[in-house]
Amino acid sequence: MRANRVLLLLTLSALGAIVVLPIGAVLLQAIFPDLAQGSWARPLAHLGETLSNPALLELIGNTLRLGACVVLLSALLGIPLGCLRGLCRVPGARFWDLLFLLPFMIPPYIAALGWILLLQPAGYLQQLAGSHLGGFLFSFSGVVFVMTLNVFPVVYFAVSRGMAGSAGRLAEVGRVFGGNPWRCFWRISLPLALPGIAASLLLVFAMAIEEYGTPAVLASNAGFFVLVTGIERRFSDWPIDLPGASLLSVLLVVMAMFAFIAQRRLTAGRSYETLTGKPGEQAPRELGAWKLPALALFAATASVASIAPLFSILATAFSGTLSGGLSVANLSTRHFEAILTQGGNATRALLTSLSLGLGAAMLTGLLGLLVAYCVVRLRTRGRAIIDALSLLPNTMPGVVVGVGLILAWNQGFWPATPYNTWVILLLAYCCLFLPYPVRYANAALQQIGENLEAAARVHGAGMVVTLRRILLPLVWPSLGAAMLLVFAIASRELVASLLLAPTGVQTVSLFIWRQFEQGSVGQGMAMSSVTIALTTSVMLLVSRKRGSLR
Repeated sequence: MRANRVLLLLTLSALGAIVVLPIGAVLLQAIFPDLAQGSWARPLAHLGETLSNPALLELIGNTLRLGACVVLLSALLGIPLGCLRGLCRVPGARFWDLLFLLPFMIPPYIAALGWILLLQPAGYLQQLAGSHLGGFLFSFSGVVFVMTLNVFPVVYFAVSRGMAGSAGRLAEVGRVFGGNPWRCFWRISLPLALPGIAASLLLVFAMAIEEYGTPAVLASNAGFFVLVTGIERRFSDWPIDLPGASLLSVLLVVMAMFAFIAQRRLTAGRSYETLTGKPGEQAPRELGAWKLPALALFAATASVASIAPLFSILATAFSGTLSGGLSVANLSTRHFEAILTQGGNATRALLTSLSLGLGAAMLTGLLGLLVAYCVVRLRTRGRAIIDALSLLPNTMPGVVVGVGLILAWNQGFWPATPYNTWVILLLAYCCLFLPYPVRYANAALQQIGENLEAAARVHGAGMVVTLRRILLPLVWPSLGAAMLLVFAIASRELVASLLLAPTGVQTVSLFIWRQFEQGSVGQGMAMSSVTIALTTSVMLLVSRKRGSLR
């Protein structure tokens, strides 16, 4: 019991430093409009003015509609692909996994710009096929299309890892007792994968409502505004409205909490334990006559989600000029030569981003496992609060987390502060991406019976040994996949980096952003290409060593 209390205290302390401080600062700013000036006067004085704005209902409606549509399409795309990957022997399975990881390694604003260069009038598609899809791209449907392709791998990897576990083996048991394949899938495999599906769809919804890059690049051109773009305008347009932006951020939190409650209600009162002893290997099923249709589905999805935007990025990076179009005469490596001759700025930015991404992946992986253990295993009254706190960051746009960290740490009463150092960037990344390992580890722990831990305690193992020798190996496929996602996304995070990067510290995203600001689109795409290649190589190497991609 003492070990449980120590673990709970450590987890709460970490959540307090990483999550509660910045979000609490934003909440206080939403209540006290003059907090930034050091005054606690006039609480909620701006509430009526903000809520009475007629544009607010439109922002809320657009945000909910966008999130719901992205969740629906991600489910329709990710669940079938994940089931096929987890239950069946798909030729080239590791190759498809790698291709579906690419959207996480392409920053959303880069992907959106790539789709613009591809589908706009006189874009690459028109140069190749004679027609363009600019009208579709700059519309609500186009925004949903691009955002779905960016986030559906969250569902794919959660479902494939869940199906590859004991759910598939138990379905085989059902077939032995007379169940046909479809009945065993609907009655055994799919219900047992429900925690992972619900967790991944919750993450997709949170990612959709807080994503800034795609709505800023595409939705504004379509006259479609959401809460996150409204928040950014209140932060950036003069006069700056910190109280109003903070209040809109609170509304985003409320939306995400409703999704959180819906997930808990969906999985409440059911048991998902499938590992009650030593886990065994599951032999994937042969696809048989469905082999070619399945491969066609994987190939079509990978072509649209990964290859198309990557082609646009590479075509721009290797083009001498945009006006030159796709032609052999326009091929050039001058953009790569330019980024290599800028005094080492590109190299330093790349190393900084990779180091911060690795640090964020390790810290969030450790804390995610501890949070999931406290929520699933410890019988404490506050476990729902711990779970909710771990989810909150994914409901906050990066710009809000950045401002929250500034408000929290840029205060004179701290004896030491991470503000204006690289540590503030690490805290921001950990805060933003903590929900990934928490959700994945939570879903994995729900499938592990408690008798394994009881047996370890009977043989004298303490909590630390049990976590390290028993639970961690069992949850590692899901947790490792989540940590890879954290590494990929943290390595190219933009908005918080723009706000928090101290003088002399430059990340890849900042380097690329400044190239675009200067009109050097080719150099920005060249740096994006280098980053994608390096992060892909690192993730492939790690996955092979750890067995995350199986």
